[in-house]
Amino acid sequence: MAGSSPMDDWFAQHGSGARFDWGPVGAQRLARDAACLVVVDVLSFTTSVTVAVERGTRVFPYAWRDGSAAAFAEERGARVAVGRRAATPQSPWSLSPAALRSAPAVPRLVLPSPNGSSIAAAAGGSTVVAACLRNATAVAHWLARHGYGTPDRPVAVIASGERWPDGSLRPALEDLLGAGAVLAALRKPGRGPLSPEAAAAADCFAATPDAVTAVTDSASGRELTAGGFACDVAVATEPDVCDVVPVLVDGAFTAAEPSSSA
Repeated sequence: MAGSSPMDDWFAQHGSGARFDWGPVGAQRLARDAACLVVVDVLSFTTSVTVAVERGTRVFPYAWRDGSAAAFAEERGARVAVGRRAATPQSPWSLSPAALRSAPAVPRLVLPSPNGSSIAAAAGGSTVVAACLRNATAVAHWLARHGYGTPDRPVAVIASGERWPDGSLRPALEDLLGAGAVLAALRKPGRGPLSPEAAAAADCFAATPDAVTAVTDSASGRELTAGGFACDVAVATEPDVCDVVPVLVDGAFTAAEPSSSA
């Protein structure tokens, strides 16, 4: 494309219907050529999005949790989620999917997240979908029904990952497995081909005999459990219990319209 460099082309995974990369930078690279971008942040942004959207809430992603998030929410007539430990009876909405499940449902919610929200913002004009272990198969089926996942309409599946203290990307097992679950379900006749990166992620998920235990015992799972949030890990590891496909429409994740095609 215009303005791209040879280096951009090396990492774009051209010729593949389904592609895979990590974090906001990977999203920016692949989004330039993708018809659809799938964000995967299992612990816990996209899991929280599925929980909220299931309850009829429109979820506005926001990259930072600070005073600007509150102003952003006020402009949209929305509640704003706070940090897990900052939740109160008066403001019970947070990035905790377990807390969102028990909090009062609201029409609009701003969900700050430095990783998942930044990836969603990198998509440009592409369709953006939120996926996790709870809805991986539903997302793959929706993508296929809408013609995504071919070289003409490629889909980019982005594992969010976490951050090291210095701000650099920490690849996270839970997001690799979540992305792999979507890609494995996309690896059907008529779809693809998967790029080598996407195929490796799908193979990792397929070769993991117990994804629930793997995520629970992963570094991120242990970190949340030690912090008193084992309930969030439990919600995030409910495999394929959700048929809702959250799609970013007018700045908010909303449940996709059911497709009439098989």
